[in-house]
Amino acid sequence: MTGDSRSGETGAVASTTAPVPVRAWLSDPWSNAPARAMMSDMQEPAAKPDRTLIVILAVVGVLIVVALIVVFTRGEPQLLDDSTPEGVVQRYSAAVIDGDEAAAVEYLVPELGDPCGRIEVGAVDDIRVTLVETTEREASADVEVLIVTTYEGGLLGASEYEEEGVFDLVRDTGGWLIESTPWPLTICDPGTVK
Repeated sequence: MTGDSRSGETGAVASTTAPVPVRAWLSDPWSNAPARAMMSDMQEPAAKPDRTLIVILAVVGVLIVVALIVVFTRGEPQLLDDSTPEGVVQRYSAAVIDGDEAAAVEYLVPELGDPCGRIEVGAVDDIRVTLVETTEREASADVEVLIVTTYEGGLLGASEYEEEGVFDLVRDTGGWLIESTPWPLTICDPGTVK
């Protein structure tokens, strides 16, 4: 045999990849067997990014599960002491939001609560009240709150309205009573007070 790279009857060409018979290559000019052999060599390093992607997706999945657990198990807010202005406002607000007007009236000064000229509360799907600040004096207190009202529906879905409100409280022999409330949480018309 000479220095020719062809050998025998198959007419195979020497290559660094698997030999391809010349007849097969000539009979099927569109065959890409050499390209497939080269691609199989190139695909081996691609396995590492697949593991990285799996790890990233697993971490994201775990974070989503933890976030859902936190959201669904946070429960009700802790009740504040009802002998404080904040506790009175918290209980009054909860009663109004729950629709328990009889319980809410118990936290009002007698001038507002007896008789109570009811004010119809509008169609509100969700109200959240958050304590902002309390200023307590010897005979009175101001409790500033943030009121977030959510309305369902509309062209772009739910909408929220946020406003700050102030409860004015006076000290009574039994604790604190509410003298005035922010409008979204008002159930007794202050105009009926004589």
